[in-house]
Amino acid sequence: MVATTQDWLELVQEETLEPDLPICDPHHHLWDHRDSQVEPRYLLEEYVADTETGHNIVSSVFIKCGCAYRAEGPEIMRPVGETEFVVGQAALSASGKYGKTRVAAGIIGSVDFTQGAEVAAALEGHIQAGGGRFRGIRLGVTWDASPEVPNNRTSPKPHLFLDAAYREGVAQLSKYDLSMEGWCYHPQIPELADLARAMPNLRIVFNHLGAPLGLGSYAGRRDEVLEDWKKSVADLAACDNVVAKLGGLNMLYLGFGWHEQDRPPTSEALAEATRPYLEYAIEKFGPDRCMFESNYPVDKVSCGYNVLWNSFKRLTADYSADEKRKLYHDTATAVYRL
Repeated sequence: MVATTQDWLELVQEETLEPDLPICDPHHHLWDHRDSQVEPRYLLEEYVADTETGHNIVSSVFIKCGCAYRAEGPEIMRPVGETEFVVGQAALSASGKYGKTRVAAGIIGSVDFTQGAEVAAALEGHIQAGGGRFRGIRLGVTWDASPEVPNNRTSPKPHLFLDAAYREGVAQLSKYDLSMEGWCYHPQIPELADLARAMPNLRIVFNHLGAPLGLGSYAGRRDEVLEDWKKSVADLAACDNVVAKLGGLNMLYLGFGWHEQDRPPTSEALAEATRPYLEYAIEKFGPDRCMFESNYPVDKVSCGYNVLWNSFKRLTADYSADEKRKLYHDTATAVYRL
């Protein structure tokens, strides 16, 4: 059975928990013509179909995924095409004809930071194209020596967070009041912390909690990986300029193998599997610096949208109303200035 079919996901149906709780989904993608294990096409209509499965998704932030880059022009400027594409999707959403969610109220794009100070022109291009929605940059550095662990599609070299040219490019973000999405695997978290300490005025968003790996050489070592991950996360959380995204833990990298089961996981199963990571991150960063995310449609390989948010709400069932407001909405809207 192909784990990404809607029929498979619909084998598990749940009543929505706390359906009135306002949510800003600060991490999702939109793409077309994508050779993906999840969906080759995931545009506004597909995302809205997921957001309307029960939860109160009031706004969202688009995160770059390499879609609709310009086919011509200077290489460094080509990712601006993705921002142009997403602004069109956001405008359709703002018309009110696609539901209540303000889709892509914030936009995160991409530049090649290894070009150093030259990225300034591309940042200005994104800002101009973004129509007031552009908020920052993500350039994934996910890399691992284990051949079974897929590296980022941009083929980053090892230790990119420490690279001088990369850092010169990243340093341009603060000049434009833009943030950086820190997307790395768990062994790379110490290098992200080093970058955060070197640039205390840069807002950094820790993506997917550093994807504590469970594939390749990390398979069968979950407890060991968890302890290593905790040490790195505690060090990163000591950097006041870093906030954490709580999610992305149902991707294949973690090795839970949900996609190989006859039925997708329930929210109870997801909550218990991810609890050690989510609770520890909230403990270290605090609700003021944490935000739940869907990471859709990538996490769709393992679970439905309604079930995913139910799993988060099970974990926070005993949290205060103020803590829930921050975790599900206020931290995200503050960080992305929505």
